Amino acid sequence: MNKVDVLLGLQWGDEGKGKVVDFLAPGYDVIARFQGGPNAGHTLVFEGNKFVLHTIPSGIFRKGIHNFIGQGVVLDPVVFAKELALISNSVERIDKRLHIAKGVHLILPTHRLLDAASETSKGKAKIGSTLKGIGPAYMDKTGRNGFRAGDLLTADWKEKYEQLKRKHLHLLQNFDVKIDFNMPELEEEFFDAVEVLKSIPFVNGVSYMQNALKEGKRILAEGAQGTLLDINSGTYPFVTSSTTTAAGACIGLGIAPSQIGEVTGITKAYTTRVGSGPFPTELFDDTAAYLAEKGNEYGATTGRPRRCGWLDMTALRYAVKINGVSKLCLMKADVMSGLPEIKAATAYEIDGQITEDMPFDLNIKNLKPVYTSFEPWNEDLSRIRKFEDFPPSFVRYIQFIEQNTGVRVSLVSTGPDREQTVFSGS
Repeated sequence: MNKVDVLLGLQWGDEGKGKVVDFLAPGYDVIARFQGGPNAGHTLVFEGNKFVLHTIPSGIFRKGIHNFIGQGVVLDPVVFAKELALISNSVERIDKRLHIAKGVHLILPTHRLLDAASETSKGKAKIGSTLKGIGPAYMDKTGRNGFRAGDLLTADWKEKYEQLKRKHLHLLQNFDVKIDFNMPELEEEFFDAVEVLKSIPFVNGVSYMQNALKEGKRILAEGAQGTLLDINSGTYPFVTSSTTTAAGACIGLGIAPSQIGEVTGITKAYTTRVGSGPFPTELFDDTAAYLAEKGNEYGATTGRPRRCGWLDMTALRYAVKINGVSKLCLMKADVMSGLPEIKAATAYEIDGQITEDMPFDLNIKNLKPVYTSFEPWNEDLSRIRKFEDFPPSFVRYIQFIEQNTGVRVSLVSTGPDREQTVFSGS
């Protein structure tokens, strides 16, 4: 029986997972999303076109490949319907290439209202929510009164919807902030989108995955967000509401740990973060501005500018370990070309003590990164297609990452396009 390979981010998201999934997709039969919601923004660029996927797996543009949204995902029908409309001219017979687990929980309009009220009420202490209703939807899920895609197939689904809506509107009254909304307009859009959602086949998620494995299908599980945003192992409370690590693939797809195969981790050659939360290697100088401008560092979902900083090896080693990463993909090294100096943090100094371990809380005032400097590279990497053509200084940077993580860099991205990818084949 085949195993499920997993591809996920090793930083705070935005690592470039969509591009890598699209690149690797021809080697698989099924691409499966296993967690998160429309806070994901997976950007794909090919043949002069750019697409940003929020819910649909990144293999949707490859012919002959099935795409699956697993039970660990929370789905907003409104966002989903808009996404389908955007890709409809580029993808034939979407209903034959995409399946949705009946166990997927739906984001209702009132989930978004609760998200906005909760975040606004926090004032300066807000966590940087994307305001997509994802946290409240997961709260209903764990509170055992969520609304699932499979519920839409029952005769009384609108009654269940009304019960949950009443609960949410009651909760809104408990916040000390006012959120303006037009419920009839929100519901009209939602119910229209539900009909679009129902045009995609719903399946028993666990049976779908287990049968695919039994039939020898090659499956790639596509993660959203990044390891450091994991609800259990991330930089809490500045995290997302799902399990973004390799363990999340088991939870979100209904597979056993023994059914996990290769785990490919995605990291940028530097580090970025959107929203609030600790960021030890963050820069506030011209280098940060250079990385942001050249790397087009704006959130694919929110449009918010990303904070930029040097590569954090302590955090990267931590992410590699807890995911059991067996391959690394290095993204956006081309963005660093031309910098006068390049650094990476190899450890943290806390109260005069050096540690290479990830602390319980990164949000410590007396935590300082310990840096190693590297010879920069000025060559344009965007046209390079072979490992042996990389400049020596960049090769040494790759070797540094491999030595510090114990994992081989098997793929290097040299630009946003599908073709700007250097693959070692191992």
